[in-house]
Amino acid sequence: MIAMTAQKIVTESLKKYELPPLPYAPDALEPHISKEQLSLHHDKHHQAYVTGANANLERLEKARQEGTDVDMKALLKELSFNIGGHILHTLFWPGMAPAGKGGGGTPGGALADLIDREWGSFDRFKAEFSKAAASVEGSGWAALAYCTMTDRPMIMQIEKHNNNVYPTFQILMVLDVWEHAYYVDYKNNRGQFVDAFWNVANWGEVNRRLEKI
Repeated sequence: MIAMTAQKIVTESLKKYELPPLPYAPDALEPHISKEQLSLHHDKHHQAYVTGANANLERLEKARQEGTDVDMKALLKELSFNIGGHILHTLFWPGMAPAGKGGGGTPGGALADLIDREWGSFDRFKAEFSKAAASVEGSGWAALAYCTMTDRPMIMQIEKHNNNVYPTFQILMVLDVWEHAYYVDYKNNRGQFVDAFWNVANWGEVNRRLEKI
């Protein structure tokens, strides 16, 4: 009984995931992303991944307390999906800013140098990234990541939050192309949403992430 009580106390003290607040007002990205679209995406969809991840962890904790078995393959797959969704959305929100107030334009500093070195020009990078976002199969993400082994930036497609992620690569920028990210504003026209994203891309934030690497 004493051992079980101690285990319960430890488990209840473990930290859980939390929904981060938006770094701007819900209508700040208009007209490129509407208040209705942004609020639904953040308050409902991102929250669902946070809630799901915490529920997955609680199932694991309960099984450990009770000494019972769980379907580890299914549970860990679901946990990976929910944590991946939470992490990518957490990167997504500050990766945007109101147009003309930190959002849009072209990158400068070390990021601009890195893009020129790898792609030759920002226009070439933008074209490749846009094609990657538009062509993700089903639901997923486009991401700009950095490979420290080759000292090169790379574009990657991430499917369902947790598939096709390159292990250990630091993610600099993400674009959510699940339909829940754009359906209110753009219906099923993913390409229009991708085009609109460039008006709110926060290059200052992407540069800060690069500097940390």
